[in-house]
Amino acid sequence: MWVHPIILQRACKGQFTSLYADLYEHPAKFYNYCDMSITTFDRLLAELRPGLDFMDTNMRRSVSAEERLIITLRFLAKENSFSSLHFEFRMGTSTIAGIVRATCPTIWLRLRAAVLPQPTRQQWLQIAQGFMERAQFPNYIGALDGKHIRVKKPPNSGSQFYNYKQFFSIVLLALADTNYRFIIVDIEAYGSSADARIFRASRMGWWLQPNQLDIPQPAPLPGSSGPPAPYVIVGDEGFALSSNLMRPFRR
Repeated sequence: MWVHPIILQRACKGQFTSLYADLYEHPAKFYNYCDMSITTFDRLLAELRPGLDFMDTNMRRSVSAEERLIITLRFLAKENSFSSLHFEFRMGTSTIAGIVRATCPTIWLRLRAAVLPQPTRQQWLQIAQGFMERAQFPNYIGALDGKHIRVKKPPNSGSQFYNYKQFFSIVLLALADTNYRFIIVDIEAYGSSADARIFRASRMGWWLQPNQLDIPQPAPLPGSSGPPAPYVIVGDEGFALSSNLMRPFRR
């Protein structure tokens, strides 16, 4: 059959058609459904709409930007599978997968400059001031660590994604400020790789060596008349010591 009878009823029985307008009238329920307030949703939709609007054709009407974003949020925030979204929204599983895989890069491309801009020297100094006030650690500009994100084993990948915690993953390497916000992220390494190796191969590691990150020049420590000390990132024992990366004494 060209279209399954269940999917044919999307326009009248699909979850977006039957629920979206009602949710919009009840902010608390909308938040529970999307993990996002109506105001935030509308702002996000306005930013993404140019990349989510598609033309209707003689064969079928396109899926609206609102529905594309709702589907993606249900997948990301509520961890609904493509199969469950297929029944909820009465769309083909491959259509659901295509929507999510197209919307996620759109979110990154259109929001990257606003959400994760490359820090300026003045911003590094502000971050250092925050760490000094909260942790009494001078010339400290970021906390570095890796986080294993669980994934299903990709086909024909052997043990590349298998980590020391004994599950398959990719690694989110992140530098965070004193408010736990990401400053720089790298998301592509195999779970089997060590944090230090990932850092050396990441753009963050490349940029740090010739100081393409515009890190401030060394400055004297508070209350000290000694030589200027560099501004540093702090990591755990898994990282190698360098002029801009501090780590604790082993054990």
